Amino acid sequence: MTHTRFAFVKAQWHADIVDRAYDGFIQSIPAGQVDAFDVPGAFEMPLMARDLAATGRYAAVICAAFVVDGGIYRHDFVAQSVVDGLMRAGLDTGVPVLSVSLTPHHYQETDHHNAIYRAHFVTKGEEAASAALGILRAREGLRAAEAA
Repeated sequence: MTHTRFAFVKAQWHADIVDRAYDGFIQSIPAGQVDAFDVPGAFEMPLMARDLAATGRYAAVICAAFVVDGGIYRHDFVAQSVVDGLMRAGLDTGVPVLSVSLTPHHYQETDHHNAIYRAHFVTKGEEAASAALGILRAREGLRAAEAA
């Protein structure tokens, strides 16, 4: 898997927080193996993930977003739609599509909360790298078992 390529999609709402997931991801997977793509928000990620997966260039597509509660319950249907769309993109293309999409219940734009979520997104990016490598190994094992 040394030359495996990954796509990393980042929603730009709260980019100062979301981009930390990419930082965490490239701590485990070299940046030279990762193509990063920015989209306006979380809602645009499933379409981009599907399009990237369909190119055949990527072993996995990772998507990161921060969907906050603006007090009008929009975040509920956005978060659910995004996760459903990402799952569908993976199932439709056969390429793993992983989500680093967080929807906190009590986020406030304070220095304290921003610091907490920046650090948390680094951790989630590291976890996404581990999950991406894990699913690729598992699928390789499945193919090897089928060929035997």
